[in-house]
Amino acid sequence: MKINYKVFVLLSAVLLTSKLVIAQKQQQPNVLWVLTDDHRYDAISSFNKILTGKEESELGYVESPNIDRLGTMGTTFINTYCQASGCAPSRASMHYGRYPFRSGVYEFEYHNNNTENSYPHLPEQMEKMGYQTVHVGKLGVRLRTIKNGKAVAPEMYQTDISSILLSYEGMAEWGKMGLLKEIDGQKLVKPFKNIKYLKTEDGKYHYFSKELEEQNPQFAGMAKAIYDKLDLLRKHTPKKPETEFSQGILGGVSPRPAGETRDGFYNSSFKEFLSSENKEFKLGTLTFNGIDTSKPLFCHIGYDFPHTPVLPPKEYRERFQKHTYKLPKLTKEEWAKMPKQLKKQVNNAYSNEFTDDQKQQMIQDYYAFCAYGDDLVGESVDAFIKYSENKKQPWLVVYVNGDHGWKLNEHGAYSKFTPWEIDAHNPIIVVSSDKKAFPAGKVVTDYTEFVDIAPTIIAAGGANIDTKEFKYLDGMNLADVASGKAIHRDYVVGESHAVTGPRAYIRTKEYAFSMQTRPSKKRGVDMNWAVNAEYKDLDPALFDMTNDPQETNNLAFDKKYQKIAKQLKDKLTNIVLGDNRAEVNWGKGMKATGTKVYKNNFAPGAHDYKLKLEK
Repeated sequence: MKINYKVFVLLSAVLLTSKLVIAQKQQQPNVLWVLTDDHRYDAISSFNKILTGKEESELGYVESPNIDRLGTMGTTFINTYCQASGCAPSRASMHYGRYPFRSGVYEFEYHNNNTENSYPHLPEQMEKMGYQTVHVGKLGVRLRTIKNGKAVAPEMYQTDISSILLSYEGMAEWGKMGLLKEIDGQKLVKPFKNIKYLKTEDGKYHYFSKELEEQNPQFAGMAKAIYDKLDLLRKHTPKKPETEFSQGILGGVSPRPAGETRDGFYNSSFKEFLSSENKEFKLGTLTFNGIDTSKPLFCHIGYDFPHTPVLPPKEYRERFQKHTYKLPKLTKEEWAKMPKQLKKQVNNAYSNEFTDDQKQQMIQDYYAFCAYGDDLVGESVDAFIKYSENKKQPWLVVYVNGDHGWKLNEHGAYSKFTPWEIDAHNPIIVVSSDKKAFPAGKVVTDYTEFVDIAPTIIAAGGANIDTKEFKYLDGMNLADVASGKAIHRDYVVGESHAVTGPRAYIRTKEYAFSMQTRPSKKRGVDMNWAVNAEYKDLDPALFDMTNDPQETNNLAFDKKYQKIAKQLKDKLTNIVLGDNRAEVNWGKGMKATGTKVYKNNFAPGAHDYKLKLEK
């Protein structure tokens, strides 16, 4: 048989090229990014084991078999810190891969992507690389884009199965009713917009509004009835006593069974999406596109747990009620040295005077809710891995333990918003089918930050983040951190303006320092205030993490620590105020049409990750 070598070589080249194209496509893994909300690091047994050698938290029993399992399957970045201890700015830092002082998003402000300081967000970059982008649950990024002079909500993800839509559909045990005109066929005196509800297993809605009951006496006692039935512990302070109408729920039992809660519906929706290959599917009255099997998948699930309302399903709650927890307590000595800004936050969520029973309930129900959420995380991750492996596709899971933490009477308060360890420390686990990139069971103790999430996922999708196109990213690829290729961080930094007022922090392995950065939240005004202010006016806090890991003894004015405090203050000031700082007066409320960027760059390059303290 005579062989035509020219034809043979041509066919071989075509086959080789086809294999390369297929290989390139296969190199783009399916990506699942899982994020929880208000999730303390000590709710995870494996994190406690790494940090303290014990599986229990310092308060007591916790339960997290599924997240623990993820740690054995992948790489744990145990010393990860958030950039802002509030939902919206923290989630913005993750989606943009940028620090608040670079993006100009410091708290819960609506902002736009039309400034000279705007760059593509994470799902936008993934879409450019050929990914199908999907979001399920809570997003919390208050992004707008300007069209015809108005700020409108962009479609950040191609498919968005949002918590708001599912709430409006009644597919949750709590939420807001967009417009309420009648109850049980009885017309209300006047309609209510965005009224909060609790929904029981029988499908009945229970609204808690004092105004509603006063205007419509036939419904008097509705809020009290559900308050008693669910054994609710509502937010309150000495200045705001608890009533059945108080906003925020710190404890109680879920009005619906496990799996049929708000977070449970996120899982069932996600699994419905995965099973609807190349076709549409319905959730309530809504229709969504299912998975496009011709594209790699980038999916972000944003769980609400263990954010308030803290309502664990019955079986979880009963299990955790069997455990007695250590009760943190604010002392007079700590309070006397506490900075004014942090006192403000504590006073807004003061729980130190709760009864011991109330504190026990708050802790028991919180950890029970975390345990329920752990089961949901395991379920969603398993479904994602199963889909990917059935399709013989590589995959990557990025699990982020909370957009920030939560206090359970540490420093005398519930809530978040502070740079204390319990609010800012949020480990990450990355699990991959590529065990060379993220080895199973590996623990990385180097500092990592939330700004690392976007570059990690973008790099995994196939982009070269070292090119000019991605220069705007402030973070590092976690694969490089795990392998030792990345620059070693001597510190982490962050800044938040929510509740406390403008305050930034810097944290090293030995010390934590924070200070007030601005006298007000007015963007672009008096940006160098902290540079010229007297030290005492910075309302500083300094904690020796070796001798005071609970951060109760503020050493900011201790003479023995003045040299340390000055070095940390100077470094922090140069970074957050002087190294390419950006501020934007976005506009009032949702009318975020402001685009002028106020810049401050008196110390370019200050954020070099290096800090050697002289003692």
